[in-house]
Amino acid sequence: MNHLSLVVICWSCLLLTIATKSEAAAVWKLPTPEKVQGDLENCRQASRDEDAVTLRCLVKELGLWTDESGYNAKRIAKIFAGHNQMEELMLVVDYCNRREERRTQLDDWAFLAYQCATSGRFGHWVKDFMSQK
Repeated sequence: MNHLSLVVICWSCLLLTIATKSEAAAVWKLPTPEKVQGDLENCRQASRDEDAVTLRCLVKELGLWTDESGYNAKRIAKIFAGHNQMEELMLVVDYCNRREERRTQLDDWAFLAYQCATSGRFGHWVKDFMSQK
């Protein structure tokens, strides 16, 4: 299993677990576990298992990504609001979106921005969260 497959699996598991424990935001709502699984399967089939394409498709379907602005820092921060560092996380996500922006290579942008954002404390939060499952 390559690194990109692991990334897609980690995001999927994270979102499945979060969806069962988090409250919905005012306008945007966390997807149900069934929606995450269905979207992941649809994205895999549509992308022919190309990991970067699958990742972008999944986060787009879940409302965490748009091709115009990249990751939605506010929504991601709401997922991890329990860490009481929402503003810091939003700054990291926004920084990574700008640093890795590739308007002609959207799949690469999504993957590289994810790698950038998870290379620090946020990455530890994701790993810690996954290990609690």
